Amino acid sequence: MTRFSANLGFLWADRPLPGAIRAAAAAGFDAVECHWPHDTPPDAIAAALADTGLAMLGMNTRRGRPGENGLSALPGREAEARAEIDATIAYARAIGAGAIHVMAGVADGPAADAAFRASLAHACDSAPELTVLIEPLNPRDAPGCFLRGSDQAAALIGALGRPNLKLMFDCYHLQIVDGDITRRLRDMAGIIGHVQVAAVPDRGAPDHGELDYRHICAVLDDIGWTRPVGAEYRPPGDTDASLGWMATLGR
Repeated sequence: MTRFSANLGFLWADRPLPGAIRAAAAAGFDAVECHWPHDTPPDAIAAALADTGLAMLGMNTRRGRPGENGLSALPGREAEARAEIDATIAYARAIGAGAIHVMAGVADGPAADAAFRASLAHACDSAPELTVLIEPLNPRDAPGCFLRGSDQAAALIGALGRPNLKLMFDCYHLQIVDGDITRRLRDMAGIIGHVQVAAVPDRGAPDHGELDYRHICAVLDDIGWTRPVGAEYRPPGDTDASLGWMATLGR
């Protein structure tokens, strides 16, 4: 039976994060994850997690300036990228999060590749107890993003050789960029650190569109995936009214 994590960047996004955590618990989620909690005092997050018994699976480094979508692959911004990584590690430790997603940013070329590798090595070595995630993003939602596909991400993970560096396997992004989701899940199982789901192409609830998540959940069971899968979709209105998919996929 697939378990699910509520991504609070999109679900109950109209509420302060502590309230969203409590709403996720009431809805029956097994864990939570978030995008950028940095402006919420970490003790408020930790208290909500303690009250509900939910684990915070992960959070992102900050995006930087408008349109940058991350700093870690930006040549000339290495010091700023490291500072953001360090701040995210400190926040993750304060709330007991298990992972950080190091956002690459809008960049290209050898200098960007070198900057990203240095940022990732710093993150992995600074927090060996955390999983450091990298996520390919599709060009429609994130034009110009440095990390553009799962093969590129797998090559980086292999080259850096850090055991805590893993792939964020976002089925929504990777269906748009790569396709062949079943084979990629099987082939990349050893380097996947987190899985996320949403309908393609509208990024709605995972109960319609071109991906059959009943099949994908069965594949995840087959490859031995036991951790909660992140529900990172955009509800069309009230989050609670959008949760019917949970009965079909996981309950």
